Amino acid sequence: MAIKPKYVKQLGKVLLEKYPEAFNTDFETNKESVATLTNVESKGVRNRIAGYITRKKGGAASSQSA
Repeated sequence: MAIKPKYVKQLGKVLLEKYPEAFNTDFETNKESVATLTNVESKGVRNRIAGYITRKKGGAASSQSA
């Protein structure tokens, strides 16, 4: 697994803080949310941000159920 660039983590954290209800553990819906909430034009960068958010939301859900 690759290390995420700093800008992906920073933007992902900002989006999760500002719009926590807009994201869940589904990558496809997170991808659409990132596209609507940001002005990221690159499909690759958008997908990396959505993937980072999906991982963060999935980790938070599994740690709460344990």
